[in-house]
Amino acid sequence: MTSGSYRAVFHVAEFRPVFVAHLLSVLGLVVAEISLTVLVYRLTGSPLMSALTFALGFLPYMLGGTLLAPLADRYPARRVLVVCDLVCAACAAAMVLPGTPVAALLVLRCALAVVAPLFQGTRNASLADILGPGEAYVLGRSLLRMVAQSAQLTGFGLGGVLLVFVPPRGALALTAAGFLASALLLRFGTRRRPARAAGAGRTSPLAGLRAVLGHRRIRALTLMFWLPSLFTVVPEALMTPYAEDVGAGTAVLGLLMCAMPVGTIAGELWAGSALSARSRSRIVAPFAVAGTLPLLGYALRPGTAVLLVLLVLTGLAHAHTLGLDQWYVDAVPEELRGRAMTLLSTGLMTAQGTGMALAGLAAEFLPLHLVVAGAGALGAVCVLLLLAELRAAGRSGPLPASEVVGPRSETGLTAK
Repeated sequence: MTSGSYRAVFHVAEFRPVFVAHLLSVLGLVVAEISLTVLVYRLTGSPLMSALTFALGFLPYMLGGTLLAPLADRYPARRVLVVCDLVCAACAAAMVLPGTPVAALLVLRCALAVVAPLFQGTRNASLADILGPGEAYVLGRSLLRMVAQSAQLTGFGLGGVLLVFVPPRGALALTAAGFLASALLLRFGTRRRPARAAGAGRTSPLAGLRAVLGHRRIRALTLMFWLPSLFTVVPEALMTPYAEDVGAGTAVLGLLMCAMPVGTIAGELWAGSALSARSRSRIVAPFAVAGTLPLLGYALRPGTAVLLVLLVLTGLAHAHTLGLDQWYVDAVPEELRGRAMTLLSTGLMTAQGTGMALAGLAAEFLPLHLVVAGAGALGAVCVLLLLAELRAAGRSGPLPASEVVGPRSETGLTAK
């Protein structure tokens, strides 16, 4: 695989508008988060309400992802994506109205979060239609992830600078415009494809969940995405108190917060540019286990320099995700791809939120450095158990079509 592999993905005409639309959506959400938080604080003067506004970006994720997941396969992907963008644009536009009360602002923020997993899952599933389910898909997914990581590094900073010159409602108007532009790009930049499971009838959200997680290999692969993030988010959740504990200033804190995303981007670039598809598959197991092992270094209560190295190493191990992406798309049948990708995004966000909450709870009773080190040890054990489960499940390919869509079965799947 040559260093031009990522460039080759951009040669696919349909991918270019998808990439730009993703960039606009991510930046729009980041700007919306910071602008709405500032707006609610100015309207209420309450730090609690401001924090609640930010938290509402995570809390409805599970609800939206679980309830809306069947829509990703029941309707054409382009229609789902465009409608999601238009809903987000309408919500952001409603926030701009001067008379919108704080309660309505919070409800609108929840609506953005409810729609997000359906949009992300549908977009990720449609990448396999645009790029094919092979190596181009893996690299396309990697590019979209790197955009999201870069948004974490720069988005809040840019949002803060924007608010120096533009009032919060003005920034929210730009967010609405960004979502609208994304909808137009997807509508006119990608072609219409039929729904994956249009003839399968309606499925309940619970049935859709069983359809994805009822298959042993898909369930193990899904957990391989979910569980490591439960543990790798712990150092980020405790970064502020730990930095204060070791005497680091706010400037150093910002540097520490950037370390893991920088490592993640570097790891993905290396795996996507320098490794072949076979090599990416081979590094999945060792890198997945190694992903939480640097956190064991917290047991020595390291200073800033060592801490930076540990966090970058944790991010670099994320290179295994490219191989894991290929395993996942190979295992999930096309008729379930939209639901599976939506639930995958939902679980990732839920795992991160749960990890943050559990880290804070554990830090009430244990020293911070031991909490992070313990997370590293538990994470490695969980990954080893999941790898054993994957070996036991075997390298079974996609489910037979007869098991995906059946004339009398609500889900068409038999648990394995």
